[in-house]
Amino acid sequence: MNTAVKANAEADVRERFKAQGTACNALGSPFTARVCNVLADHLDASGGTFAARILNWQGNLLGDALALRATGALNALARRGDCAVLTEAYPPHDVSDEALWSAIEKAIAAHDVFLETYLDSPPQTNEVSRSGSILGGALHLAAMTGLPLDLYEIGSSAGLNLSFDRYHYDLGIAEWGSDAEGVRIIQDWQGNPPPLDAPLTVRHRRGCDQNPLDPSSDEHRTRLLSYVWPDQSARIARLNAALISTARSGLRVEKADAADWVENMFSQPAEKGVTRTLVHSIVWQYLPDAVQARIKAAMHKAGEAATTDAPVAWLRVEPDGTNPYANVRLTIWPTGETRDLGKADFHGRFTIWN
Repeated sequence: MNTAVKANAEADVRERFKAQGTACNALGSPFTARVCNVLADHLDASGGTFAARILNWQGNLLGDALALRATGALNALARRGDCAVLTEAYPPHDVSDEALWSAIEKAIAAHDVFLETYLDSPPQTNEVSRSGSILGGALHLAAMTGLPLDLYEIGSSAGLNLSFDRYHYDLGIAEWGSDAEGVRIIQDWQGNPPPLDAPLTVRHRRGCDQNPLDPSSDEHRTRLLSYVWPDQSARIARLNAALISTARSGLRVEKADAADWVENMFSQPAEKGVTRTLVHSIVWQYLPDAVQARIKAAMHKAGEAATTDAPVAWLRVEPDGTNPYANVRLTIWPTGETRDLGKADFHGRFTIWN
């Protein structure tokens, strides 16, 4: 009986790694797809604690993002340079699948404790290009209310997307923003674009995360970079620029449970002349059902107390399972109106506006 259960668990894990490989390939990282596939094909539970923990994972394979924890661990080790054979198998080097697995196998044998410990934390990509979809939603909101925004972001990681209005955007149809921060985002806007001339002003910005990262910390920067797929040099450069900008700004994310934090922030007395706005991107799927329910209740309660001169808004860029993209959705109170603004690529390469 135990053997059957173990085999089924291993089969599920291997299938999840294969599925993640397909997703990585579609998102422009054939190298990370290869890593997922060789792990699915070759990991052996007798090969150390890293392999054994993966193949006997206790938790939700998709919700825990197990495959991305594993690829992040290996990328972190390759970036550190402590395992030359692994570093030499990673971009910009190009090796066969056989050589890649051989390097990974040797890395597991020599650095098992480091790799196994890295599995403790979920990935934090803090993908800066998602700021383009947040920008579009905020422009819609600014046009609707004519008021400045107070932003509250959950799942903020290092807080890079909280500064979306400080970046420069090449949107295909137009450019928006300033080059002053050195962060340049290329996102293709398709469909009916948001109002680029809306009077967008962000007055205050705050964020929370269960494991907030400090952009001025070498250790935290290294962890964030480990989750960026190593064959995507433009993403790596963009993340580095955003980390420098955010570190310079002094913006820091608070350590807090998302539900506790939203309840606290949105139960505060409203201030006239500003739109209090909850924002998040590719976070919702990782929150337990009970946490989601509390956040929904807190937002609806705040919405019931909203007025036209002190509105409340909820902007999210999240998948709902109805299409292969994330939905850009905006709810604003006191009307309670919800608008589906468009669909966004998970890594911010494009947004298709409705």
